[in-house]
Amino acid sequence: MIKIIKPGLLTTVQDLGRYGFQKYGIIASGAMDQLSHRIANLLVGNDESKPALEITLIGPVIEFTETALISLAGGNLSPKINGCAIDLWRPTLVSKGSTLSFGPCKTGCRAYLAIAGSFQITTVMGSDSTYLRAGIGGFKGRALKAGDVLRSEPMSKCSTRIFQRLSKRLAERDYIEATWMADPILSSCYMGKPPIRVIKGRQYHWFTEESKQDFFQKEFMVTSQSDRMGYRLKGEPLALATAEEMVSEAVGNGSIQVPAEGNPIVLLADRQTTGGYPKIAQIATVDLPIIAQAKPGDKLQFKLISLKESQLMYLEREERIRQLKIGISLLHG
Repeated sequence: MIKIIKPGLLTTVQDLGRYGFQKYGIIASGAMDQLSHRIANLLVGNDESKPALEITLIGPVIEFTETALISLAGGNLSPKINGCAIDLWRPTLVSKGSTLSFGPCKTGCRAYLAIAGSFQITTVMGSDSTYLRAGIGGFKGRALKAGDVLRSEPMSKCSTRIFQRLSKRLAERDYIEATWMADPILSSCYMGKPPIRVIKGRQYHWFTEESKQDFFQKEFMVTSQSDRMGYRLKGEPLALATAEEMVSEAVGNGSIQVPAEGNPIVLLADRQTTGGYPKIAQIATVDLPIIAQAKPGDKLQFKLISLKESQLMYLEREERIRQLKIGISLLHG
């Protein structure tokens, strides 16, 4: 069980999304950075789809009212237990009465906190994700605030074994970190400023040749008018070759639309279900975690790849996650 002392800028409960209802106008929601969310859960022995806390830019202050097995993944928001820095991408056993806090945002902008057993949440339409605009899912359909208490579900057999092994070393300490962690290759995508890989959008051919070149050769800045619904970018305005009319159509996570003024909009987790602007590109699934960690002021550059390349990179990443699952199962299953 945890108690929220300070909520931070925006801390919500998220899982991997609410699917099957977009045809009724219900958005998918879910974790912005699903890779980090999945890994955080796996590190504490949870199923990867279990709810976790998505922490944005300014972290909360959380009190552990009982000893808990946790992990943090994603952006480095300088996490600390009772003032002592702890690692990301590694299971940590935290003693009862300890406090988790955060400092400056060093890399990325979103961290994911998973707790063994996961949080006890009322499922809405098959998902525990918070849909803020509709006020459903997550913890009472809203962002967390001071005084909130979140209970955890019973731990899995794997979680229990990790907990017990770390407990032997906890003694009188405030926390103890595991000696093992997630494969660094899985977190390496967050290092530096890699280009965001995309495939051509459905209306790519509508744009002028100059705009196509600008899209891939010039940088675009994430503006302050960005949130979980999407990022508004600022850069060289993109133009259509001729005026075109289009009927609104389905959009996906990572669709890049271009409205009339020419500045792209990247649609993300809380995107609407349909869009009526031409789509110049679609972000490769494997790079969605990178864009999810971009914050206002960051500059992005896009790189064109083929659908086949995108699929192969995705399969390679999923294989590494599968290997992580196997490794944890062999150690603690």
